[in-house]
Amino acid sequence: MSVAYFGRRYTFSAAHRLHTEALTAEENKVTYGKCNNPHGHGHNYTVEVLCRGPVDGETGMVINMAKLDEIFKRVVMDRFDHMNLNLDAIFEKEVPTTENLSIALYELLAPVLKREKCTT
Repeated sequence: MSVAYFGRRYTFSAAHRLHTEALTAEENKVTYGKCNNPHGHGHNYTVEVLCRGPVDGETGMVINMAKLDEIFKRVVMDRFDHMNLNLDAIFEKEVPTTENLSIALYELLAPVLKREKCTT
């Protein structure tokens, strides 16, 4: 059985404030600069999802593109698009940096995609 990769690129917009209670107000300003603005600020995020898996003998696909789009919409867009990341439970104890957001997105998407026989 052949193995292949299939990828899609998605974009969404979200706001956040980079701030941690572990630092003083001054340390937060020095560490996060403009991103420590008390009113928050927004970003347009680009997420690339790359699936690896066997090519289905009947469909010729690793994963149905429409199914991948539906999964991304349900798992990521419906939760994060045009939202304040600081208010999401995932970032209750984590600073919503791009790095932490990337980890969170992987942890949310990987088990769902695995059920579709697609590894990320």
